Amino acid sequence: MVLIYTYAGGLTFAIYNDGIQFFLIVPGFLVLELVNLKDSGGRSGLMTQLDLCSAAKGMPVAWTNSRVPMGCSRGELMIRQNILSTCRLRAPDRALEPSRETFKRSVPTAALPMHITTSPIVKTGLILLVLATAPHLSAQSPGTGDADHGKLLFQQSCALCHATVLGPGGQLVSGQGPSLVGVVGRPAASLPNFNYSKALLASGLVWTAPELDHFLEAPGAAVPGTTMPVGVPKAQDRLDLIAFLSTVAAPTTSAGPPSAAAAPASGEDLGDWHHDAPGNLHRTDLSALPAPFSTPSSGNGPKVVERPNYAALAVPPGFKVRLFAGDLSGPRLMRVAPNGDIFIAETRAGRIHILRAADGASAPLVDQVFAEGLDRPFGIAFYPLGGDPQWVYVANNNSVVRFPYRSGDLTARGDPETILPMLAPESSGGHTTRDVAFSSDGLRMFVSVGSGSNVAEGLVTKSAEERQSWESGHGFGAAWGAETNRANVLVSDPEGHVPLHTYATGIRNAVGLAVHPLTGSLWVAVNERDGLGDNLVPDYLSSVKEKGFYGWPWYYMGDHEDPRHAGERPDLPGHVLVPDVPVQSHSAALEFTFYTATSGVSLFPAEYRNDIFAAFHGSWNRSNRTGYKVVRVRFKDGVPTGDYEDFLTGFVVDGSNVWGRPVGVAVAHDGALLVTEDGNDTLWRISYNGGPSGKP
Repeated sequence: MVLIYTYAGGLTFAIYNDGIQFFLIVPGFLVLELVNLKDSGGRSGLMTQLDLCSAAKGMPVAWTNSRVPMGCSRGELMIRQNILSTCRLRAPDRALEPSRETFKRSVPTAALPMHITTSPIVKTGLILLVLATAPHLSAQSPGTGDADHGKLLFQQSCALCHATVLGPGGQLVSGQGPSLVGVVGRPAASLPNFNYSKALLASGLVWTAPELDHFLEAPGAAVPGTTMPVGVPKAQDRLDLIAFLSTVAAPTTSAGPPSAAAAPASGEDLGDWHHDAPGNLHRTDLSALPAPFSTPSSGNGPKVVERPNYAALAVPPGFKVRLFAGDLSGPRLMRVAPNGDIFIAETRAGRIHILRAADGASAPLVDQVFAEGLDRPFGIAFYPLGGDPQWVYVANNNSVVRFPYRSGDLTARGDPETILPMLAPESSGGHTTRDVAFSSDGLRMFVSVGSGSNVAEGLVTKSAEERQSWESGHGFGAAWGAETNRANVLVSDPEGHVPLHTYATGIRNAVGLAVHPLTGSLWVAVNERDGLGDNLVPDYLSSVKEKGFYGWPWYYMGDHEDPRHAGERPDLPGHVLVPDVPVQSHSAALEFTFYTATSGVSLFPAEYRNDIFAAFHGSWNRSNRTGYKVVRVRFKDGVPTGDYEDFLTGFVVDGSNVWGRPVGVAVAHDGALLVTEDGNDTLWRISYNGGPSGKP
């Protein structure tokens, strides 16, 4: 194998079996060096010095099949001790060795190539000479990033999931994503107590600056199967982010592995998962909310494990839960077509999956992909409303498209038509899920767009006059800058002819949308902000009033001011709407559905009709785990009582491990309730077979 070393200043040399090849790369010039390689079978291929020139300018190394016709995988540039770069050309099935024959072709350049045949002793001396020379050359390094701009980008797009500060006691704090303190130079997937994807665990990567650049450009392409959904397409933005991350040094002394923050000092934690069981009632009393920072902000993400043999899900008496489908690919939101076909958004895979099953069946008869090549699809809706829809609408990360559809179609019968080409000017970072729903009269199309950050960190202050001007076009309480058109519910019409505009504002992340079957009111399931302690801020399910403002980022649950924006908006108290059903903080409420079935072999009792079933994905920002279940939200005469009760529990193994994370809920054609979970990529079916609750 040939080892090629590159310094940022431009000095490159390759160590062969029989010598060393030197190149001095000067910024603004290019050296193209073709080296003939032969594998163990005598087959030849060419690699090019072009990538090494790019590497010297701070760009990633990426070998393509056109440059390595024998099908070698891409090269990896790995920084060693922040000085030395090594590019290894790898083949998946055979070792490559350089031949003694090299072919050189140069374009105008200031490079000085030379090839020296030498003994191992002399070779070692030459390497030491290069090491001594490198610092002088590195001063000419081009392509440096702007750490200040990188910090701003991080706050806008990355801080939602990743921490760059240490927690209590100097510990690394993991959130929805791993801590990035000291990430530059760290092996990938190496922090304890974080649930890395299997793909990243098996990658063997080291987070050098070039490797971070390559990964951030397109995470799914760099590490297929990674759960990181968002890339950074602009090269300069990546350089700036990496420059900022390079300033976030790891602690000089180890404080031990990251751990959850201490539990509340006194009193029983009623939000803890140990208190979950089918039928248990919960209610969040907004008059008893704790003060911000009453407990530390905890980084306590779950470790997802395989489902233990002894694990059993629990449902109320008279109900039965069974595995319906497995081996899905990150199943998220789910909607059921009028004919009973089950449409599942596999967001990470960029596709819509479809399952078909007979009423009462224990497994699907048909399992295939309806459409693929989508951009992080999540929301799904059928239009027109009723029994004969003509379109399947899909909410991508930053657009809404639709596919022509006839009842029973198993694959899309045409290419997607773009209805809304852009939802928000800045849509790549932060919350990436978008849902879509239609008003009961079919005239309006609602789209939810989550915030780009936790709490609009770094939001530039506007004067009262500037705010008034902004809100006249974007809605009362709407945030600006990178949060433009975000943390809102937007509205247009099914054809996209009405300009997209805000329907309601200050809704941090309305993951799920649904229309009440009796009142026609729009409802949302919302993930509220993090960082204020174990029991702040409550997530919620609520009807949404047109032109209503729900507080984010300045206030929450009415006139409770977020201390991180203290004094910024004295005009808002008295105008912040209180949601209908607040739920335990950090539950992570995702999709929900109204139970509207009126017939079927698995029909639930009449008392469930028009109640809500909601999936709680589970906490990461809480010292004691909460969520990881499906709950029922009770209604009386079309009005929520404020209570919610556990319906499906059993996904938590212990204080550290879970085996399932509910995401999607939908009512099947036969009246059963369907639940997706993206921990082990499964779909579960809950049917009613009679019991203490009585017959339907």
